[in-house]
Amino acid sequence: MELSQLRYFLKIAALGTFTRAAEELNVTQPALSRSIAKLEEEIGRPVFERQTRSVVLTDAGRLLQTRAEQVLALVDDTLAEMTDDGRTGRIRVGAIPTIAPYFLPTILRAFRDRHPQATVIVYEETTDKLLHRCLQGEVDIALVAAPIPKQYLQVEPLFSEELLLVLPQDHALAEKKQITAADVQACPFVLLDETHCLSDAVVSYCRQRSFQPVSVERASQLTTVAELVALGHGVSLIPQMARDLDHDERRVYRALAGAKPMRQIVLAWNPYRFQSKVLEHFKTTVRKLGQPTTKSKR
Repeated sequence: MELSQLRYFLKIAALGTFTRAAEELNVTQPALSRSIAKLEEEIGRPVFERQTRSVVLTDAGRLLQTRAEQVLALVDDTLAEMTDDGRTGRIRVGAIPTIAPYFLPTILRAFRDRHPQATVIVYEETTDKLLHRCLQGEVDIALVAAPIPKQYLQVEPLFSEELLLVLPQDHALAEKKQITAADVQACPFVLLDETHCLSDAVVSYCRQRSFQPVSVERASQLTTVAELVALGHGVSLIPQMARDLDHDERRVYRALAGAKPMRQIVLAWNPYRFQSKVLEHFKTTVRKLGQPTTKSKR
């Protein structure tokens, strides 16, 4: 039984298809199938039940999944510890799409200046996928928004930031001195799709004020949400860090009066995996830069 076979097996188990696993592993599907067939021959039992468009684990496969995760974690951590000199090495950093393009570049630049020999690989994915990768050891640390639904991860709060109301420049509320949640109750909202935790934060804030935001459109990127708002499709709530980089005069940002819509940014990692010196240096960099200092024009 080879380590590569176990890695292939775990990737298929996570994705549920040979096709997607082959794409992510950058191997051909026939080669992947041969590797799993050889693994099943060595075990003497099938590890996957083949269905029309997907595969599911058999009883033997579920047992192997647990053991394979333990074996690979031990091997990877041992290799990392043996080569841990505090200067070189690779760290894999994850960030959700509503953080990655706004906050992460500053961190990466500062870390590169202090640790030029280290390699940082960035993964931009939704919260659920990143946390799963953390648990599996595929990502060393993740920048996400609370709450964190996964157990067995260590979570460190960094800062809270306000969600600002964004309006088209010619919107009727744009010149109002104070805008409350009640003022936007009847407004159509443009939101991110439901896989993004920011949508949950917006909907939760509105529900706490006894109304359900009417979502007229959903987008997969925050920049698309902002563009649709500028075109008059509706209003939205945008994180402060995104507003700080938006200089488009077609949009107006306003703080809501009363209790503010907020989100908390946190670091998450698997404390049961080896924590390299380089990773600890990265955490220190994030902590130092983890308090936004810019002020938006409202």
